[in-house]
Amino acid sequence: MKKAQLLVIIGPTAAGKTKLSIELAKRFNGEIISGDSMQVYKGMDIGTAKINEDEKEGIPHYLIDIKEPEEPFNAAEFQERVNLTISEIHRRGKLPIIVGGTGLYIQSVIYDYHFSEAPSNPSYRKQLERQVQEEGIEPVFAKLHTIDPESAARIHPNNVRRVIRALEIYHCTGKTMSGQLADQPSDLKYDTVIIGLTMDRGKLYERIDQRVDVMVAQGLVDEVRFFYQQGLKNCQSIQAIGYKELYDYFDGTLALDEALEALKQNSRRYAKRQLTWFRNKMDVNWFDMTAAGDFSKKFEEISAFIAGKLSVKSE
Repeated sequence: MKKAQLLVIIGPTAAGKTKLSIELAKRFNGEIISGDSMQVYKGMDIGTAKINEDEKEGIPHYLIDIKEPEEPFNAAEFQERVNLTISEIHRRGKLPIIVGGTGLYIQSVIYDYHFSEAPSNPSYRKQLERQVQEEGIEPVFAKLHTIDPESAARIHPNNVRRVIRALEIYHCTGKTMSGQLADQPSDLKYDTVIIGLTMDRGKLYERIDQRVDVMVAQGLVDEVRFFYQQGLKNCQSIQAIGYKELYDYFDGTLALDEALEALKQNSRRYAKRQLTWFRNKMDVNWFDMTAAGDFSKKFEEISAFIAGKLSVKSE
């Protein structure tokens, strides 16, 4: 049976995925599925660099604004929703395009990961939570780094819930989270082409810093203050880069300039982790976007590559 076609555009934050995805959707009659684990949350617009209606240029987008900020979201739910969305897009005769930087989520779709509920140990989880409250996340994260360095490289220390969950899985099963991921299927579920955007590291970091400055000018501090004043804490959404750092500012533990510098630093580190993940875990066709001033030439190069791989009509 012929597999359904799927285009995936990945890359680190600020590499230019949004602009490219819109142009490719117009060229290949596509519709876009967000592959970002935080853009699912309503109201978290500036901090997650969520695309606005004007930027969409009429291209349908999915898996954006589907969750309240206090609700959990995970790779298993992402996989289920995306598979349904891919089927719906194909039924309309369109090309589904996943665009984002959350590597595990995207992998779960294209390789058809099998998720099972790992056992839980509430008393052990509470023990770790108490340790975080009393000593901070550092010793708990260090424990994860010792047990499962691969997961520690993927999970940001700010994401306390995921750090604790990875330790809980190991405590219950004796097998690391990364070890369980390694046992997942390696065959592609779809006829998939993965386009990866890369960039000179110095140029990328410069773009990340500029993006943070633009976010602040657009009202990032007020956006995060709204959630802080609503009492939204200890939930998955607020672990997003840009929110956790400003919570520290509102708590009085960091000055505003310190919080913004931490935001930039954490964003740069995240971009580095994204690139490492994509290069180690996925079969990516890389395109260097350093010379961003010549976008049209790069766009035609990428379009020609896609046309040679997928049986899709270009507009």
